[in-house]
Amino acid sequence: MAEPLEDAVDADDKRIALLIAILALFLALGEAGAKNAEHKATDLNIEASDLYNFYQAKKLRSTLAETAAQSLEAERAAVSDSQAQAVIDKQIAAFQATVAKFEKDPKSPEDSLDAIQERAKAATEGRELYNRKLEHFEYASGALQIAVVLASAAIITGVASLAWLAGGLGLLGAALWAFGYLAPAALPFFG
Repeated sequence: MAEPLEDAVDADDKRIALLIAILALFLALGEAGAKNAEHKATDLNIEASDLYNFYQAKKLRSTLAETAAQSLEAERAAVSDSQAQAVIDKQIAAFQATVAKFEKDPKSPEDSLDAIQERAKAATEGRELYNRKLEHFEYASGALQIAVVLASAAIITGVASLAWLAGGLGLLGAALWAFGYLAPAALPFFG
């Protein structure tokens, strides 16, 4: 009589051990996804910061050239010599050309102020996406870790409800993991 009971317990233990293996698989995938998302978010944050710094430097240089041109225009009115006015006009035109080049550079359009700002915005949006992914993976990993502990406790104690609770948390963790990979912006309460 004891033998069928032991066989049933062994079968339950094997099922729970399989559950633990599946939970561990999703946990490993979640941790790998979290690490990848963290690296990508950091890379995109650095890229956005670099681009915004580049934008600010170019904008500052553009503003200085524009201010210099305006200053020369004000001084030009006080100069009566036509040769001096011609030199001032030439310098004003050079400053205005510099400002125009900063605004829209024909040789490298990707370095115009608008293009730099758009690239920085895209990097910022990418960073936010990967931060959302990271949150999903971290919550998924937490749920899966707790599920592994509960499933292990179910084997030790023989309490079946712990195994069911572990399975439920495992499903929650797997769902969060899937959202992290496939639709990180779908859950509005993350990010």
